[in-house]
Formats: sequence, structure tokens, C-alpha cells
Amino acid sequence: MADKPVPVVEKRLMDVKLGELGTWLGGRDFTPNGLISAVRRGHDRYYNKYINVKKGGIGGIAMLIVGYVAISYVWEYDHIKHDRWRKYH
Repeated sequence: MADKPVPVVEKRLMDVKLGELGTWLGGRDFTPNGLISAVRRGHDRYYNKYINVKKGGIGGIAMLIVGYVAISYVWEYDHIKHDRWRKYH
């Protein structure tokens, strides 16, 4: 017996085809509570996958720190670029 087709709104982002993206985005909850719950679900998923494991290592925390360093560099790149181009200090 074949599986019933899943409505586009209930699919995960990685399962959505490019033509269905507009319909999928239209079904998302963009209210402040919806965005907060989406961030909370993402945090819970990350925590349960990388931090809250039986045989945990440094991998999950190292990934978080590397991401923080990369985002901080991107945010401060304009300031760093001007310091690098400065001829006289």
C-alpha cells in the first residue's frame, strides 16, 4: 500500500521542492510567538543531537564556538577591513 501524500505545509524544508516553496512559506507562522517557537524547536533539536548524548564529546560545543567565531568575524569584517587599509595608526 502506498503512503498517502503529505501536504506541502507539513513537510520539512529539506523535503520541499523548489516549485512548492511559495506554498510552504505561506503556511509558516511568522508571528512573534511562531518565530520564538521555531527557534526553541531548533535549539531543542541541536541540544538533543549534539549536547545531550550518552557518550558526548567536545564536538557539539566546538561546533557552537566555531559558529560563533565565524558569525562574529562576519559582523566585524567592515571594521577589520578599515583597520587593515589604514596607512597611519
